[in-house]
Amino acid sequence: MFDLIIIGGGPAGYLAAERAGHGGLKTLLIEKRFIGGVCLNEGCVPSKTLLNSAKILDYAKHGEDYGVTTTGAAIDQKAVIARKNKIVRNLVAGIKSQLKASHVTVKEGLAEIVGRANGVIKVKIGDETFESAKLIIATGSEAIVPPLPGAREGLENGFVLTNREILNLGVIPEALVVVGGGVIGLEMASYFNSVGSKVTVIEMLDKIAGPTDREISSILQKNYEKKGIVFKLNSTVTAIKDDAVDFENSAGKQSVAATKVLLSIGRRPVTTGFGLENLGVSVNKGRIVVDEQGQTNIPGVYAAGDVNGIWMLAHVAYRESEVVINTLLGKRDVMRYHAVPSVIYTNPEVGCVGETEESCQAKGLPFKVASISMNYSGRYMAENAGGDGICKVVVDPVRERLIGCHLIGSYTSEIIMVAAMLIETEMKIADIKEFIFPHPTVSEIIREAIFQL
Repeated sequence: MFDLIIIGGGPAGYLAAERAGHGGLKTLLIEKRFIGGVCLNEGCVPSKTLLNSAKILDYAKHGEDYGVTTTGAAIDQKAVIARKNKIVRNLVAGIKSQLKASHVTVKEGLAEIVGRANGVIKVKIGDETFESAKLIIATGSEAIVPPLPGAREGLENGFVLTNREILNLGVIPEALVVVGGGVIGLEMASYFNSVGSKVTVIEMLDKIAGPTDREISSILQKNYEKKGIVFKLNSTVTAIKDDAVDFENSAGKQSVAATKVLLSIGRRPVTTGFGLENLGVSVNKGRIVVDEQGQTNIPGVYAAGDVNGIWMLAHVAYRESEVVINTLLGKRDVMRYHAVPSVIYTNPEVGCVGETEESCQAKGLPFKVASISMNYSGRYMAENAGGDGICKVVVDPVRERLIGCHLIGSYTSEIIMVAAMLIETEMKIADIKEFIFPHPTVSEIIREAIFQL
């Protein structure tokens, strides 16, 4: 009999297990594929490894902009993939070590929820049955495969890829067509453009990067158009063929040649295939319904991470799992989502948190906006020849507090947390102005933007 069973060994699952074990709960963690989940094995970490190699290549090719002469810079795709695999192995080993140190029992295999009776939940793995009064469902999400003619066949023969397959691609495709202009699609478009592919991005919306501030997404698109990426916006893919992708837009029916196709139209929670229906857990539009502490409608059953569909980000999954474990350990804790930072790790990077101009208008919120060029930062100008990045802050003029911040440029993935903390703590604008930022840094652009109000 365990105190807690966790199904899913991704960010939400393994961190919940670590925290639970450290808190003295006898914990069982079940993972059907790889400890670390999609994030560590097929998403966040592998993609950032590739993107860093591409960034180094970009700098090498354009060294003359900084007084550095280079010749013969080229990518070794097999070496990049080998390095990525090594990093993943090391990180997975580290997680397993942490789980062991927290006295967590780890079982690999497909979990099946048998049911719940007299307050006890039964879960099977093959011929073994395990019991616990508490259960955390952390089964994550999976790539959406649209019902397009040729999509399934393409996945079977290797012509069509998802995030899983493209991160193991050993050969640079001559022409890559990316279906979907969201975060995953843009990051892979960025990488393969840098290493030599002819890249076309097909997006249904009239802008890339989903809910990202419109001005920021426009700057990002212009940067990549300069590098040769072709964007087809307001376009609907109609079919995937052996060597092309068909789509339609206001100009009519069109087709673009492809050596490989990446499907990146989004992800959906994994709520089937492990007996969830045997518990009677409430699911709405494919997402497990939870309260602010991660509890479902069934006593003792919780859900954290992508499976609840609230914010499909690994760092949100971490925090959700901590809230659940704190609740189980009798500590008062709740989830808050108003200051969740998000990043697109392209080159240039995009960092966002809180409200945008568009979201304020849609919600009827009072707001003021200040936008400033990143070139106000001495370090940014020194390190970004011809850079056109900006920092935009969104302020509630009534409460005199920061409610949103959006940046495009170098280091934004690291400095967006400054803005997130200011929003989370509801610090007054007058108090923010008194902070001393280190100089010269890119982060001080946030202070400069606030002084524009």
